Amino acid sequence: MTGMPGMESTASTVDTLGAVLFIGWAVAMWGAVAVLAVGNRRPLRPGLYKVAVALIGIGVIGQIGHFQEHVAQAAYWIGHPYDPAWMTPWGNSFSRGFGQVDASKPSLGMEILHLIGNFIFLAGLVGIVQITHRVAGQLKSRKWARMGVWMQGIHGLEHVVLTLSVALGASRAIGLSTWFGAIEPGPALATYRIWWHFVANAVGTTILGIAVYHLWKEKRAVRASFGLTEDAPAAATPADDDPAHTLEPAGRP
Repeated sequence: MTGMPGMESTASTVDTLGAVLFIGWAVAMWGAVAVLAVGNRRPLRPGLYKVAVALIGIGVIGQIGHFQEHVAQAAYWIGHPYDPAWMTPWGNSFSRGFGQVDASKPSLGMEILHLIGNFIFLAGLVGIVQITHRVAGQLKSRKWARMGVWMQGIHGLEHVVLTLSVALGASRAIGLSTWFGAIEPGPALATYRIWWHFVANAVGTTILGIAVYHLWKEKRAVRASFGLTEDAPAAATPADDDPAHTLEPAGRP
């Protein structure tokens, strides 16, 4: 995704705070991934289940926010295909906050924003793999999550390359979504980047949705692998089973 040329570069306190919180979000997500990875190799601790569920839930929320940015940008492009690429106000705010890393590189903040956003998404997918780690056999949720990890991992590397190329002084971001810098800045480049990243995120979000759907269907096996079981049905009382204890019709002696 590309930023809008000439957008305001002066960051406010809100922009800075947003960027710091966004980084904290990513660090917390990957911290939880590390806790799960270590915990899965030690004696069973049921509390890890709640950590994994929280990690997945926050990852889903993060990707919904990330994907809506791409949907909004693609929608704007449909109505304004020759205009500079557009970003939502909150996307611009985060970009300004991250742009303070090097104000001499106007697009760096936007590249950092999407780099971190993609790794928050990746953490959520890794969370599904981790929460199903103890379950023997094949789970559809684990299969789809692993597929998502591979795809999003590759997409994340694309953002690493894009961000590093700008940070190291390239005149334009270099990566597959810019055809390695071969496309000149303008409507053609904006169109290619907008739709390349939209499709990549649409596919990734679909995979995440399918993985979460199957995880919900397979939750009993997953909970059992953490030593958690579904509540057992209440025991039957004699009155439920013994015909001699049935209620007699009213008025009968």
